[in-house]
Amino acid sequence: MRYFRGLILVAVLAAAAGWWMTRAHPLPEEALSGLAGDATRGETVFLAGGCASCHAAPESKEKRILAGGQRFASDFGSFIAPNISPDPTHGIGGWTRAQFASALKRGVSPEGQHYYPAFPYTAYTKMRDQDIADLWAFWQGLPKSDAPSQPHEVGFPFSIRRGVGVWKLLYLKDDWVMDGDLDPVLERGRYLVEALAHCGECHTPRSPLGGLDTTRWLAGAPNPSGKGTIPALTPDKMIWGADEIAYYLESGFTPDYDSAGGHMVAVVENFSQLSAEDRAAVAAYVKALEPAQSK
Repeated sequence: MRYFRGLILVAVLAAAAGWWMTRAHPLPEEALSGLAGDATRGETVFLAGGCASCHAAPESKEKRILAGGQRFASDFGSFIAPNISPDPTHGIGGWTRAQFASALKRGVSPEGQHYYPAFPYTAYTKMRDQDIADLWAFWQGLPKSDAPSQPHEVGFPFSIRRGVGVWKLLYLKDDWVMDGDLDPVLERGRYLVEALAHCGECHTPRSPLGGLDTTRWLAGAPNPSGKGTIPALTPDKMIWGADEIAYYLESGFTPDYDSAGGHMVAVVENFSQLSAEDRAAVAAYVKALEPAQSK
């Protein structure tokens, strides 16, 4: 009897420890305090972050009405982008700036729930606080939408949000893949690729649990839709020159006279509105990657 009581006690303590370790960790309400946001700079963050690419309504020509509704298939179910317009009822108009920052950097909702990592906060966790303040300032001028968000189509056990806390313990990191002392161009390219534009979300293979396998960073990956693969960007596979990469991000045209397709159409649409210096920085970063087979 004493043995079984001991087992029960151990089980209870283990469950309590697991519950504590997997809890959500929102930023404090004073996060970003003292930072004045600039909407003009925030537009650049908005474009680089691809916010409209996922959150504009399907087939909508009004890309800055973030009504949600796009579906994203995965091995764990289908995720449906929510309404994140400034509407106070159906969007995020009732959020504080700190809650906005918590969503981006911690993957935590204002209610204290974990967001599914279909929302690429594993990349956004590297965002600079000033960029978040600027983005929030820009967000206030976006049009509102009263379209209700739709629930994700995720079955058990992935429907248990607390389980995302375990996933975060494994995969939510704020360290850079390309480390070391970088010159300003490469540093900007790294920030765009690894943080704002979250290129690794599509171009990097994943583990069985859906986390990015950074040992094969940007080495290409299966297309979540089940159709084909997302190409590798590592220099052993990407034979384009830096100027050709930058031009592709501006125009959508490849060196062999093809054009961007799929989700890259939206990426090019965003990057074409960024500065030539930003596109060149991304190209420099890609050319500085290690070959995939050396990892």
